[in-house]
Amino acid sequence: MPAFPVFVAMMALLMGLTAMSIDVMLPALPQIQQAFALGDGNQQQQTISSYMFGFAFGQILYGPLSDSFGRKRVLLTGIALFCVATVAAPFLGAFGWFLFARFLQGFGCAAARIVSTAIIRDIYGGREMAKVMSFVMMIFIMIPAIAPLVGTAVLAVGSWRLIFGLLFVAGVSAYVWMVVSLPETLPEERRKPLAWGTLGKAIAKAATNRVTLGYTVAGGVIFGALMGYVNSAQQVFQDFYATGSLFPFWFGSIACAMMLASIFNSRLVERIGMRRMSHFAILGFVTVALVHVGLFWTVGAPPVAGFAVLIGLNFFFFGVLMPNLNALAMEPMADIAGTASSFIGSVTTMMAAAFGGYIGHLFDGTSGPLLMGFAACGLGCLLLVMITEKGRLFGVSEDEPVELPH
Repeated sequence: MPAFPVFVAMMALLMGLTAMSIDVMLPALPQIQQAFALGDGNQQQQTISSYMFGFAFGQILYGPLSDSFGRKRVLLTGIALFCVATVAAPFLGAFGWFLFARFLQGFGCAAARIVSTAIIRDIYGGREMAKVMSFVMMIFIMIPAIAPLVGTAVLAVGSWRLIFGLLFVAGVSAYVWMVVSLPETLPEERRKPLAWGTLGKAIAKAATNRVTLGYTVAGGVIFGALMGYVNSAQQVFQDFYATGSLFPFWFGSIACAMMLASIFNSRLVERIGMRRMSHFAILGFVTVALVHVGLFWTVGAPPVAGFAVLIGLNFFFFGVLMPNLNALAMEPMADIAGTASSFIGSVTTMMAAAFGGYIGHLFDGTSGPLLMGFAACGLGCLLLVMITEKGRLFGVSEDEPVELPH
């Protein structure tokens, strides 16, 4: 087994492939629009949403497959698919085929996200697992802050196709590193036969549990706000606010709010509890979003610094909210944790891709549609949380029994 720092770096690289594959593309979207002669500027956003749909579909499969065939084989297959799609994407002449390659990129990269979590669970448990995940997530959260800067640097020396070359190098590096250094962590005697009937029953259990389904859907709705921002950020900053080459700086600065949220949440969640932290965060998110919308419609869009501060506050609350929503959704699913994790990840990502794509598609040359999308997703998430908790915000601790349907 690799030394602890090496293992953490390996897992961070696997999880970081997805964030890098999304955020490094943002500065290149105008060039992609020109390369494929897209008449509608908003069509370029499909570069992001097609990847996310592939990532969503892949998540539901890789967990059960790795339980049956072993972690390493499934992981390497997914990374190989990612690499093949990455090589093909920039050389496809039709935009539809380009989007299909992006879908396959996301589908392949889902293996890195799902199987890496399973590998960590195979090797570590309890507080040790939490320690590993904490280090991995700290590295992972840094990627959205630096990826647009990397993309901008690549564009300074070449075209948008060179970014796919960078992603290919990252994918091949991950593949070779895993082949050489990662042992199989799921021995033969612990593997489970791939039974689709059993899988269907497990998914049905997750889908019919009030707490799991409620918090899963709530997470998908609020994640949609984030994806709406990712889809339209380049246009908002460069077309509306005319920030030019400073776009990566503003994007990265806002992403740093999630780093602060991760630290804030890790220090308080054990003392305050997941429910109280998540309920506090969703109320904060909705309040900031409504204030931002109110300012936009009464006095006009704030200057770029004001926009960044308010969106940064939304990102802070999102960073507190999302991990707690996921944990709450998993809470009743201890006996089918692997399948439940795949179900929750797939549903939230699919919803986020759909809502985020729609919000981005509404871009009209101003920040208005994005702000309305944040408010709508925030209010939708709050409503779903209230329905899940039967109207008792802050009234339930995870140490107390949760009433589940019979």
